[in-house]
Amino acid sequence: MNTPIRRPAGWKNYEDFAAGIDTNRLPRSAALVGQPLRIWLPDGELQLAFTGLDQALWRWRGEEGHDRAEAIEVAPDTFFIDLVLTHRPLEALSLVLNRRSGRVLAVPARVRSIEEAGAEPRVSQDFVVGALGDRSGQGPGPVSGEAPAPSRDLIGLRTLQTYSPNHCYEHSYLSSTRYAWQCLRGEQRGHGDVDLSTVYRFAPQQYLFTFREFRIPVASTFFFNFADMRSTGKFLGLTGDGAVANRPAGAHMRELSRSVYPDGLEPV
Repeated sequence: MNTPIRRPAGWKNYEDFAAGIDTNRLPRSAALVGQPLRIWLPDGELQLAFTGLDQALWRWRGEEGHDRAEAIEVAPDTFFIDLVLTHRPLEALSLVLNRRSGRVLAVPARVRSIEEAGAEPRVSQDFVVGALGDRSGQGPGPVSGEAPAPSRDLIGLRTLQTYSPNHCYEHSYLSSTRYAWQCLRGEQRGHGDVDLSTVYRFAPQQYLFTFREFRIPVASTFFFNFADMRSTGKFLGLTGDGAVANRPAGAHMRELSRSVYPDGLEPV
């Protein structure tokens, strides 16, 4: 039986604002259907084979399954992939990969118990850099371009994120560990907070942006393509009645302003 979530008075549950937040999301791609992937990560090989637009066979960490999955081409030859692990309902895996450069960035996420999380956000995220496998299937293949790495590039930037006609949020990227948000239109209008965030640069004008909320058990993983000003991602968290929900999301982005800090006074 699910345990209802305790939240501040007047604060919205996950499901109260999630409906329709994928309106401006890019469509799923069929480009990887029938194209098996071998992805080498530090803890072993992930084998992934899409059998349709919303299903994939996978093998990883000594386990395997045929679960809900999707792939979205977020830039040329670059895909945002999300895999839901049915036998591990509190977990999900997001990936960004480029078939041309061979670069891969994986973000395993997990909903933790209140006791395990303590004062930290309930949903944790890890960041794992890997590579596509070589043709022999015996190891990682050649890679080119820069390796995905933590980035400070967004610090001081403010963006407008329009997920739908009824979902409009302002983001302010405060430091290497935190960002601020406020809802300008939608169910959360007037609400805002400062939460933990992590940014990885994947390639020029391409970033992986993630955040982990304190007030409700939810975290998100987004791919930012500043060349097209599009954001593509997902939310993982618990609804008000304690059920696990993995929801797609996507937005049109607009740059609002950027702060410039004097030398010696830059954020962490």
